[in-house]
Amino acid sequence: MTQTTHTQTTPPGPAGRPRSPEFRFAADALRGLRQDLFQNAFAYRPLPLMSVDGPLARRLPRLMREYAAWAPHATVAAAGTLAVLVGLTDDEVGIRGLLSAMLALIPVLLTLVRPKGALWLSFAGTTATAIIGGAGGSWPWLPSSFISHLVVLTVVAIRTRPRTAAWTWLLTAAYGFFAQTGLGWGYDASDTGAMLFLSALILLIVTVWHIRREARQEMTAQQTVTEHERSRRTLLEERSTIARELHDVVAHHMSVVAIQAEAAPYRVENPPEELEKAFVTIRENAVAALTELRRVLGVVRAENYEAPDAPQPTLADLDALLGNVRQAGLTVDKAVTGAVRELPQGVELSAYRIVQEALSNTLRHAPGASARVEIGYVLGGLGLRIVNGPPPAPHLIKPSPGAGHGLTGMRERVSMLNGEMATGRAEDGGYEVTVFLPVPPATGIEGDA
Repeated sequence: MTQTTHTQTTPPGPAGRPRSPEFRFAADALRGLRQDLFQNAFAYRPLPLMSVDGPLARRLPRLMREYAAWAPHATVAAAGTLAVLVGLTDDEVGIRGLLSAMLALIPVLLTLVRPKGALWLSFAGTTATAIIGGAGGSWPWLPSSFISHLVVLTVVAIRTRPRTAAWTWLLTAAYGFFAQTGLGWGYDASDTGAMLFLSALILLIVTVWHIRREARQEMTAQQTVTEHERSRRTLLEERSTIARELHDVVAHHMSVVAIQAEAAPYRVENPPEELEKAFVTIRENAVAALTELRRVLGVVRAENYEAPDAPQPTLADLDALLGNVRQAGLTVDKAVTGAVRELPQGVELSAYRIVQEALSNTLRHAPGASARVEIGYVLGGLGLRIVNGPPPAPHLIKPSPGAGHGLTGMRERVSMLNGEMATGRAEDGGYEVTVFLPVPPATGIEGDA
């Protein structure tokens, strides 16, 4: 397979000579200017409503929150109204004052729907206002157009990116220089310097706001990704732990199958040859399955994992667990209902671990509270209910860094056995974990209660 790489370069100059760095810089700058302010300059881009999920907006009444979403639009309209009032009160009130007011208002309102087009209209309105305003006073921005152009620059900078804001300031400087040097006769003073200083200050503030907002968004996105990866890693670790614990259970069953298949032919006098071959095949498959199971365990085993010396715990070991918990300072009671019977080892192990993790969460998140463990043997499976009361001094409890990981492990165990699990606050303010693990009736061996 042949791989071809295409590299985009600046077109060469005359006679195939490469362009200079200065030329490429100027070409890139003009390309950026065309993309930012000329392409789709009058495209329809309505100003979206403001989010009302902030801490201040949530304190407002519901009706006021609905109106608060229109706050940016109202602010722009108020700024346009200010420019209108300045235009009407500038010199005498007449047709020229009315035209100046309208030429100042229209670009401001246009920023709500077509921000880039409003900038070009502001330049045109500034020129028209200066022409109809007559000689004398400041040039090229009369008071109404001065306020209007500042508002337009601010809104365009907020609604675009920092590079576009820089272009708007450079265009404003070029316009002021051209108007001052070429058309500024008959006027007492120039306000280009004041316009450039105020607009630079405003655009700098807006640029800093843009940078902080983008940094905050990137941080939020990174925190979201990190939290997702942490949850995923925790889930994989819990699944690996469950797989390691169930290895002994599965290995025991496979060993029993291999031993029984090897001993079965000796229990029958003169067994058929086909039966002996079948038992040999069963034993070989069981041994092969044990070998593959050890390989799987090697894949999921952690680097610092050590095989347990004792057998995996079952519900018969629950009393020892409750004794250890009581020594740690937790008052816990146990209640068993139904006919106690031996359950599959996977179910026994998962039930033991669920109770263990629930009590550990009680010690961690509700120190000083009492707990109760209820075990119900029913025909279709095993029911568990672990509930603890409210802590006596909740304000003294420090947050635990491992909160939530225990529930993940319990859910994985329940999901592995196709069971059901519910967690939540109890009526008295404590916490409750309810689990049902299905067990087919044929797999259980009933015993005495």
